[in-house]
Amino acid sequence: MTANDPSPNHLQLTRDGQLRHFLTLDGLDRALLTDILDTADSFIEVGERTIKKVPLLRGRTVVNLFFESSTRTRSTFELAAKRLSADVLNLDISTSATSKGESLSDTLLNLEAMASDMFVVRHSQSGAPHFIAESVTPGVAIINAGDGRHAHPTQAMLDMLTIRQHKGRFEGLKVAIVGDVLHSRVARSQIRALNVLGVDEVRVIAPGTLLPKDVESLGCTVEYDMARGMKDLDVVIMLRLQKERMEGALLPSEREFYRLYGLNQDKLALAQPDCIVMHPGPINRGVEIESAVADGPQSVILNQVTNGIAVRMAVMSMAMGGQVAERQQKQSKGAQA
Repeated sequence: MTANDPSPNHLQLTRDGQLRHFLTLDGLDRALLTDILDTADSFIEVGERTIKKVPLLRGRTVVNLFFESSTRTRSTFELAAKRLSADVLNLDISTSATSKGESLSDTLLNLEAMASDMFVVRHSQSGAPHFIAESVTPGVAIINAGDGRHAHPTQAMLDMLTIRQHKGRFEGLKVAIVGDVLHSRVARSQIRALNVLGVDEVRVIAPGTLLPKDVESLGCTVEYDMARGMKDLDVVIMLRLQKERMEGALLPSEREFYRLYGLNQDKLALAQPDCIVMHPGPINRGVEIESAVADGPQSVILNQVTNGIAVRMAVMSMAMGGQVAERQQKQSKGAQA
């Protein structure tokens, strides 16, 4: 691995394969994804304690750097950092120096000068966390909290943890992702994770106007008919219609979308009897999913929220561990020289 390596892993991984950033699932192998899930599993019980803290990031400073609003994601990252005993700074970009003309690079360098140890970055532009990790902040761990249409790796991993908890395995499972795949960063990360972890089949179910042109190259099959697509499913993941990202008339109407692709009890009955229902949130009831399904016995949507804290604790602690190990290796080499 060198600085000129075109793969993302010269950024994400130390030379001995530990996480130092968490930018994308591309290039990460099954062993590392399983390690993240196992580590997250070990943090589940922290949320059940009277004092919900472990000291793994004590003395560290985590900056939530959200250029795009997301109450749920930011809140779970903040809780995760606090449960790891870190100091947390939530930077309000709308009132920060960047809105006064300061460049992103200068803002980040100033934060780094304040001895920040980790940036959790959410940005509307694909690749922003990679840019920050590669060009701006050496020695600071970067966690991607969602960038453009590119990736949302922690959301995908909390979904994988939820599937493993309820199904006990990935092998042999048939999983469908339904809805606005075109504008979804999490769908791309989910497809990658599901394939790496060894599910039998990944389907996407959507109208052609809500699918990227290269969707099959991501590692999935395409189904345009909801009834056919629901057959024999073990897991169905519904996606939010991201109307704020849509340009032009991609849908005739929300009512028509719900009729054709919304998940109700009749459509869910076409899947396996123990099929679980997931949604990364926030839910648009009556648009993507019927309330009776969202709140029903097959829904694991609230489990996903709980698992989000544990997965983010796992990724943050592992990335910080990789940064510390790499720093110690460099110091050791310097002393030997």
